[in-house]
Amino acid sequence: MKIEKLTENKIRIILSTEDLKKNNVDFKSFVTNSSQSQDLLLTILNRAEQEIGFYTKDSKILIEAFASSDEQIVFTITKFSPENVQTISPKKTLTVKRRDLPLNNKIAIYSFANFDSFCDFCDNLTINLLKNMKNFCKNISLYLYNDTYYLILSDINTNCEFLKCFYSSISEFATFITDSSNFKHKLLEHGKPIFKNNAILSGYRFFGTI
Repeated sequence: MKIEKLTENKIRIILSTEDLKKNNVDFKSFVTNSSQSQDLLLTILNRAEQEIGFYTKDSKILIEAFASSDEQIVFTITKFSPENVQTISPKKTLTVKRRDLPLNNKIAIYSFANFDSFCDFCDNLTINLLKNMKNFCKNISLYLYNDTYYLILSDINTNCEFLKCFYSSISEFATFITDSSNFKHKLLEHGKPIFKNNAILSGYRFFGTI
């Protein structure tokens, strides 16, 4: 089990198949929200509190999980401060989805809720991924359109060894929108360019905190 602190209110937990077997849990049991999955979630929260000081007492939490590959399940746990609890469900919420990563797409467009989310994403990429951005994708741009930030990945190297790792990382901060070239051209024509190229490296260089 690997626990990573993404922001003050968000953490990521990566479970291997061995972790799941030890707890008698599989992906199907998470979908059915079994008692075993609930026990494992409590164990995760206790470890997160002890290891990285992620306290959830008196906070409402949103738990999202997806199978990033056949080898692991990735959790994102977000806690909400007391003044914001009315905007979410009164109970802890577990949403489990199997996401098909766009591994064969030459174009991929993701949306970020705000610019800070984009900066957090850039800040949390591994140094290895950052160093291999040019091998992964020829052009990475960021555009603002209708109050939403869109990251456009063009000419993606579908044989890049870091492909799954990149898509697994970005899914924690952004939403995959489309692989449509038409939507890409719409953004280029009507959107406001923030970074016309090297968006991720620029975001990390100018706004990263690490």
